Amino acid sequence: MNYKIVGKYIKELNFSIPNTKTFYLLSKDIANYKINIDIKSDRIKQNIIEVFISLHITPIKSDFEVINTKIVFATIVELQNDKIKKNEIEKIVLVEVPSKIYGELRKIFVSLFENSGFKDIKIAKNVDFQNLYNMRKVQ
Repeated sequence: MNYKIVGKYIKELNFSIPNTKTFYLLSKDIANYKINIDIKSDRIKQNIIEVFISLHITPIKSDFEVINTKIVFATIVELQNDKIKKNEIEKIVLVEVPSKIYGELRKIFVSLFENSGFKDIKIAKNVDFQNLYNMRKVQ
């Protein structure tokens, strides 16, 4: 392994339901919302990279209420070798780190919904980040 995770934290957390109508519609039609995953990174030092993985919900239909639910989970990664190739770093950022921390991130996000009265929130337990990476390479 060419890296180690040296820290993790919640960088941003938004969970805002604007009104009762939205809460009611969301609890009835949670299946009409989709989970979006976004991954970004920032090089802090030569061998330190911060990886940001965000989850947020958006309606799949334009006539559904928009809610502000988003979590950004930051993972600080220390590269073990200054000579790691760019494509290896890309794979660490887009596949390896997300695969390691997704379970923890998902647990936090689902807990927010469950503790807010939404018992039927469906967020995939596993995400194939390798497959997403491969599809990105093809495009």
